[in-house]
Amino acid sequence: MLIDSHCHLDDYDDLPAVLARAREAGIGRMLAIGIGDGPATMHRALELAQAHPQIWASAGIHPQEARQATPEWLKKLATLVDDPRCIAVGEIGLDYYHADNPDIATQQAAFIAQMNIAVAARKPITIHCRTSELATPVAKAKYEPADAWADLLALIAEHWTPSGLPGIMHCFSGSEEQARRSLEAGFYLSFAGNVTYPKSTVIQAVAKWAPADRILVETDAPFLAPVPLRGQRNEPAHVALTAKFVAELRGVSVEDLAAQTTANFERLFPAVLRG
Repeated sequence: MLIDSHCHLDDYDDLPAVLARAREAGIGRMLAIGIGDGPATMHRALELAQAHPQIWASAGIHPQEARQATPEWLKKLATLVDDPRCIAVGEIGLDYYHADNPDIATQQAAFIAQMNIAVAARKPITIHCRTSELATPVAKAKYEPADAWADLLALIAEHWTPSGLPGIMHCFSGSEEQARRSLEAGFYLSFAGNVTYPKSTVIQAVAKWAPADRILVETDAPFLAPVPLRGQRNEPAHVALTAKFVAELRGVSVEDLAAQTTANFERLFPAVLRG
């Protein structure tokens, strides 16, 4: 069995067929990310989890929507997180890539507030981090010389690590040093379809050496379809392609990689074993 540790299922108009293909591909569970189109719809993933036993949910305010991390919506988030089918807070974090994203202070305040909610609920977080390194000149002018990874890890060290709770670096795309620091902070590294892209040599190197008990696989569906489906709509069934690629990188069988990542997910989220 494989687990898709990060997918967005809100907007599939053919969800029954998507879930059927996932089942046929051996995908036993999925973590549906509850960011919606913003805080007003972040409950939709939880509704899916309540309707489908193979789906579990998170809830959170994406850094692109950080301006909406108001007391009202943070209260809604805390209520969602209290539900047993909601097993994580996220995706949350920092995004210095798009020029129209909120300013740094607004993003960081939203991130801290949501980490505090997760600590209170004793639930892991799933992290989004995107730097301005490859952004447009306008975004670079807005965010640099600040570095999203440096800011993220500093905030985690101050506001998250003392809790002793784990988390996930979703769609890990950082450097080897950022991977090591994430592992030291108690995070799991989740690899998405972009690990299969020919130019993703740094991500591939991390996927090769990362500790076996701290790796996950995901789709980030409907985004980031893996090779050979790159450019097409992604869906949970395709996590099998990413798992196959990562297994080959690590020199293990797909079956072993599936068993290991499933065990890792269940250790991170023991609620899924209780059903």
